Amino acid sequence: MATTADIRNGLVIDFNNDLYTIVEFQHVKPGKGPAFIRTKLKSLKSGRVISNTFDSGVKIDIARVERRKYQFLFKDHSGYHFMHLETYEQIFLEEGIINAPQYLKEGQEVEIVFHADTETPLSCDLPPFVILKVTYTEPGLRGNTATNTLKDATVETGAKVRVPLFIDTDEIIKVDTRIGEYAERVKG
Repeated sequence: MATTADIRNGLVIDFNNDLYTIVEFQHVKPGKGPAFIRTKLKSLKSGRVISNTFDSGVKIDIARVERRKYQFLFKDHSGYHFMHLETYEQIFLEEGIINAPQYLKEGQEVEIVFHADTETPLSCDLPPFVILKVTYTEPGLRGNTATNTLKDATVETGAKVRVPLFIDTDEIIKVDTRIGEYAERVKG
């Protein structure tokens, strides 16, 4: 059993019969009254973010989670199939627990978070940025680099991304998987 003094970003706690990760916290010591900790918690099951205030010194339940590296193999009617990089054990996950399934391509490395006590997968996180090839976009015009105008592009995974006007078909781009936006063009 831990206390609120052990709270830090990324810690997973068992709260209200659900597993939450601490997104951010702030220790508050008002001029009058006891100290408290203001937190933002994200549910690992539903993805919902809630705010909660803990009184200082209150006991909290820390949940043990493990992060394991997996490689995406393929998708079929039963779900998304992944292989552990060290043991070659294969598992399949439903689309709901993958943070950005539209950017998954074969061979992509991901990190799957498991509840250590029950061995159940909680979430599947792609790297913050993935490198994808543009398979279709309207032709760009030479010299269109000064404006912030965007156009639609389809990448190799079938996902749609808004890209600047100077990006053409068959170019390689970097996409931010957290917000689903174009980050930069990749050379070579």
